[in-house]
Amino acid sequence: MKRLAAIDIGTNSIHMVIADVEPALSSFTIVAAEKETVRLGERCARTGDLSELAIARSLGALKRFRGMCRTLRVEEVVAVATSATREAANGRGFIERIEAETGIAVELISGQEEARRIYLGVLSAVDFGGQPHIVLDIGGGSTELILGDGRDPDYLSSTKIGAVRLTDEFVREDPIGGADFARLQQYVVGMLERPTDELRGLLEGKPPRLVGTSGTIEAVAGLVGLQATGFTPETLQGYEISLAAVEQAVRTLRRSAYSERAQWVGERRAEIVLAGAVVLQEAMGLLGATGLRVCTRSLREGLIVNWMLERGVIADRYRYQSEIAQRSVLRLARKYAVNLDYGQQVAHLAEKLFDGTRGVLHDCGDRERELLRAAALLHNCGHFISHEAHHKHSYYLIRHGNLLGFTEMEIEAIANLARYHRKSPPKNRHENFQRLANSRLKLFVEQVYPLLRLAVALDRRQIGAIAAVEVQCDLKSKRCLLTLEPKHPSDPCEMELWSLSYKKESFEERYGLRLEVRLRVPAERIG
Repeated sequence: MKRLAAIDIGTNSIHMVIADVEPALSSFTIVAAEKETVRLGERCARTGDLSELAIARSLGALKRFRGMCRTLRVEEVVAVATSATREAANGRGFIERIEAETGIAVELISGQEEARRIYLGVLSAVDFGGQPHIVLDIGGGSTELILGDGRDPDYLSSTKIGAVRLTDEFVREDPIGGADFARLQQYVVGMLERPTDELRGLLEGKPPRLVGTSGTIEAVAGLVGLQATGFTPETLQGYEISLAAVEQAVRTLRRSAYSERAQWVGERRAEIVLAGAVVLQEAMGLLGATGLRVCTRSLREGLIVNWMLERGVIADRYRYQSEIAQRSVLRLARKYAVNLDYGQQVAHLAEKLFDGTRGVLHDCGDRERELLRAAALLHNCGHFISHEAHHKHSYYLIRHGNLLGFTEMEIEAIANLARYHRKSPPKNRHENFQRLANSRLKLFVEQVYPLLRLAVALDRRQIGAIAAVEVQCDLKSKRCLLTLEPKHPSDPCEMELWSLSYKKESFEERYGLRLEVRLRVPAERIG
């Protein structure tokens, strides 16, 4: 375990995350995060230099961050500066002052390198499944567009349009005037035409899968959620928004005054959010994207992944990317002291039941199988809070556990499955079940929760008593036979059989089949 701090000195804000790197899992866990709005992009109008006030604000923030690193026993600090610093004539002098006054060595990176490390940060949180995705990051001074499928990126671009830069140049009234808004839109479209044309050519007519990251996109997504439901989403990782919803948000922001925007997106972002939202709207439109998935990891986390790659902590980058969800579930299980041997056994049994009933009792696919496995591993994590009503505690801990590699609705499905591993079945009046707005995933939970209950019953003593399970469904006779093979031939598995007789009610009611169970001991294992 090594504790690392990653600092991103941006045009609008300075961000820091502190993470524990776990070589055994080739992963990391964020233990602290800090942000300070310094408006480094407010440069001297006459010289284009970083202003002394902006430099002073930045140095003050970095000194505070350095103090946090000492308190939290950070072993190494990785820091980069981006758009505002690399474009200013006194940018390198600013970096020298940072090291002299704080001891933090800062790397000045190009727009292309910034895009590459943003891509690495996104790969630590979103599973691309080997399919091409476009990553969009809207910063204060620049906008990055990246194309990749989880391996090395196929396309990297950095365009000099950002929320702070555009606000300074085009927003002169509050709310913005009609002529200024038209100029803003035209300028953004003109700047984005070339990279979006190139990306569409690389995709060869395939519909783009778009992932959005940055404070601007999170702010717009929060407003979209507020307009849709009356509430800001509890978590934005994996949250999905449509182009139509973004267009509505832009119309709202265009008509609103600062005081209104501050209520929706916070005071620190209220001044610049409209310009950033226009970049988001036009980028989605030019790319032909009808929707976007939010990722809350970006450059800071990319600095950590890059550090891990350089030191060999990640040996196979593609395998690392494809195992995001698995590592994230295991981290959450460890955090809440889950018995992993027991969880793995329940997951194994649940998968066997899922496979044995696929195409007969349900039509769920491999992705739903992965969600079931995650729920099985984590179903008992609520014991971390209390044994009483632990299934409800499990729902809460999973829902708010910052699982990576899943969409927001997939996390909701995992949490609901864990919630229904015991006690009452899913009901529309349950608040947690109402939150599962995706009809496909809602049906998945309704179809599969009885299988998880059976899997839990099959390891009632938590000793891995059942070595194998076979499923035979006969829809004509309305019966389903489970054939169980005990781990030890002399074990009658009485507790598991009793638990099955108690848990089978949900299965029989859901599928309209009578569940029968038999114990089989292979002859070659006797004696």
